[in-house]
Amino acid sequence: MALPDAHQLLAEGAPQAPLPEVVDHVAVARLYGEPLFAMPQDLYIPPDALEVFLEAFEGPLDLLLYLIRKQNFNILDIPMAAVTRQYLSYVEEIRSRNLELAAEYLLMAAMLIEIKSRMLLPSRKTAEGQEPEDPRAELVRRLLEYEQMKLAGARLAEIPQFGRDFLKAQIHIESALQPRFPDVELADLQAAWGDILRRAKLVQHHKITREELSVREHMSIVLKKLQGRRFAPFEDLFDPAKGAPVLVVTLIALLELAKENLVEITQAEAYAPIYVRLAFTPA
Repeated sequence: MALPDAHQLLAEGAPQAPLPEVVDHVAVARLYGEPLFAMPQDLYIPPDALEVFLEAFEGPLDLLLYLIRKQNFNILDIPMAAVTRQYLSYVEEIRSRNLELAAEYLLMAAMLIEIKSRMLLPSRKTAEGQEPEDPRAELVRRLLEYEQMKLAGARLAEIPQFGRDFLKAQIHIESALQPRFPDVELADLQAAWGDILRRAKLVQHHKITREELSVREHMSIVLKKLQGRRFAPFEDLFDPAKGAPVLVVTLIALLELAKENLVEITQAEAYAPIYVRLAFTPA
């Protein structure tokens, strides 16, 4: 008669062993928050759950090289019987788990068996009387080339790489630039212009004349006044004694020069005196 399992005992309300009041050892697991001090007898563990791969190879040549170097075999005189046997045992292991992965290894296994069979046959001399080529020669050549590439790849991996072993240090250094003066606002020009007009009214003469004023001519006059001077005060470009019409034309000429980027109107700071200078250096 079969004994009931743990689930049947729980379902039928069978008495359970009480947990010790003082737990003096660590629980092996927890089930829904409750400690388990012994493994359940009906616990199912899949066969592959505890499988551990101790070695991982990148291909058949990597496996062969591992078997040869691990046992200190001479790569120029490979004992094909021992190596083939060990290689086939590994292939059997992976074929039972991953047939697609084993396909590449099976091809190399066929090559090893062929080399082993050729070595068992008596050697025949060539027509020229020379010794026949060793059946292992092609395999040795491939193994040596693979080992060289593997060692070269390992040396390259040891070189510090950006993003893996080190990061580029970045620091922001402000370069010395020319001082940037604040822009002259329209209100500043209006205030300076109003001050010039007020001074012009104090010295104006009641003389009625007809005079044709040229903006281009006054532009040339302003440029001549600015030549040879680094900065010129805004007020020095106007002559209040010539009357308001000349002042207006001079202002228009100055604005036209600024519009054509021939002069620069600037000030050291807000509410500071306004200065004018040439925007280019004459030859």
